[in-house]
Amino acid sequence: MSLGDVAGRLTGKVAIVTGAGQTPGETVGNGKAIALLFARAGASVLCVDRDMVRAEATASEIASEGGVAKAFAADVSQPEDAAAIAAAAEEAFGPPDILINNVGIGDAGDGPPHKLTEEAFDRTLKINLKGAWLVTKAVLPGMRERGAGAIVNISSLASLAGGFQMAYEVSKAGMNRMTLSVAMSGASRGVRCNGILPGLMDTPMAIRGIAKMRGVPEDDLRKERAARVPMGFMGSGWDTAHAALFLASDEARFITGALLPVDGGGSARIG
Repeated sequence: MSLGDVAGRLTGKVAIVTGAGQTPGETVGNGKAIALLFARAGASVLCVDRDMVRAEATASEIASEGGVAKAFAADVSQPEDAAAIAAAAEEAFGPPDILINNVGIGDAGDGPPHKLTEEAFDRTLKINLKGAWLVTKAVLPGMRERGAGAIVNISSLASLAGGFQMAYEVSKAGMNRMTLSVAMSGASRGVRCNGILPGLMDTPMAIRGIAKMRGVPEDDLRKERAARVPMGFMGSGWDTAHAALFLASDEARFITGALLPVDGGGSARIG
């Protein structure tokens, strides 16, 4: 994928991508793919991750391609860290134009309602849902004052279907509703907010986490998941990233409050 594929689409924009860090050598996940693609499109990117080493790995890769990025370590579930993210972006590059809420976890204690632990429920909602709200709250005042901004929330097809990971599903369903609330409250101020619902994806969190939880080889899990997708193959972090690029760009200037499935037809089968 060359720089020329998307060059110029976000020129002059400042973007915050949470959950952008990744261990080198892994299959590219949603956050890293979004950060890389946005930089290739001309944005200055604040790569946020709880682990500074992981954040720096993504920022360094962007720099190696000639892009502009800065790594920043933060726990999005902490109000002071969320506020620091907005401040760090402005200090490094200027007021943020784009926010990608991508942080999400799947807890080992998650499961169907009768097996889900209270600790897993609290932790998952605190990070996945409350964290997204806290960072949104931190950037919104500036966006509203300037009369422009694009927020993209990375939700999940699990927000519409599932039954085996209640905490994760509820956290993402809450993110969908938050997307609509932010969209409506910000529309008259020029702030757009949309969500992406990835389906069965070949990303480190999905494959490594589920394979470990179920005790199955990762390649076997990949084949099983691909067979469940109407198109016959899983998506990747790049599929999520290209959808995010469109929704964050001026090309989507008349789109707000949308929940876009990126799922190879999975939601059509459900619905």
